[in-house]
Amino acid sequence: MVRTLYKASLRKLISYIKGNRKAIAVELERDMKTAAGLHDFERAASLRNKLRAMQELQRRVMFGDKEFLDISKDKALADLAKLLGLKDIPVRIEGYDISHMSGQQVVASMVVFTNGVSDRAEYRKFKVSEKNDDTGNIYQTIFRRLSERHLKSWGRPDLLLIDGGKGQLAAAIRARDERGVAVPIISIAKREEELLVHKTGSQIDTAFIEQIRSQLRTDIMVHEDGDVYVVNLHPDQRNAGSHSKNLRASMESTRHERPTAAENTLAATDIVKLFQRIRDESHRFAVSYHTALKRQQQTKNQLEEIPGIGPKTRAKLLKKFGSIKKIFEASDEDLEVEIGRQKTQLIKQASENININRQ
Repeated sequence: MVRTLYKASLRKLISYIKGNRKAIAVELERDMKTAAGLHDFERAASLRNKLRAMQELQRRVMFGDKEFLDISKDKALADLAKLLGLKDIPVRIEGYDISHMSGQQVVASMVVFTNGVSDRAEYRKFKVSEKNDDTGNIYQTIFRRLSERHLKSWGRPDLLLIDGGKGQLAAAIRARDERGVAVPIISIAKREEELLVHKTGSQIDTAFIEQIRSQLRTDIMVHEDGDVYVVNLHPDQRNAGSHSKNLRASMESTRHERPTAAENTLAATDIVKLFQRIRDESHRFAVSYHTALKRQQQTKNQLEEIPGIGPKTRAKLLKKFGSIKKIFEASDEDLEVEIGRQKTQLIKQASENININRQ
């Protein structure tokens, strides 16, 4: 009997995970009421606990490889659409970040979240101009992203999330308008981790944000900064000292808070978690690409220091072996096949000199 009940519960759990949430919840609630009507209060309590457990399960969704966050993505997307006055839930959200070292190896990342879940197959990366100009680089990135060719091959985004302040937001909006594409754009300011929404340029309905601005709430605070609305989803957290610090702090501090009746219309915490994930991903992806280019440049510089090895030979070697380490470790025979005996001797001599200097 116990095993039969266990199997039945397991089948319901699997069915729930697969997406049959509403049907299972209705069934459990019906059985709970029936048990209560028959004065079988122990069974009614057990069914109530199962219903609550399954509802909590929905708030644990996979966001990436072996990574779980305590978040209801459905709720986050619905609340985001409400906050920004979007007609539909943003199915495809793209996050952008710029990474460089004093204007060198400047790269931009584009991460994609489909239905609230990271979609790594859709990630893209851009090499942009070699200068320390974040606004100019964001403009260049968004202008390239919204080209007719990329819209056709990559699809049209429902929302763009820019990592940066008013300057970066304005640059992204200008690039979009010059392309003549209709897509909402907002940004996250670095210092306070606040959302920036342009009153007219973000292409959203600001009615709900304006409503929040006139209310006294503990979960969201809105103020104006010229032509931009600044939306603070964590009013009790200020001055981020590290990337996304305030977003994470907000998650912890508001996890057990019970909103008032007026605040039940929108849960800021779920939106914060979603934005934190997108922001972290865009930053991680940009930094990883920047690091890869930096290593590639270091390899190129080492090869450039070898007399007699020109740009065509360097390109050929890197294409064949992939790195300076593998070039230096290659056998004489493998190198000679690619560049001949004379240049192979130059490579081997340079390799020996590097090893001597390291000793």
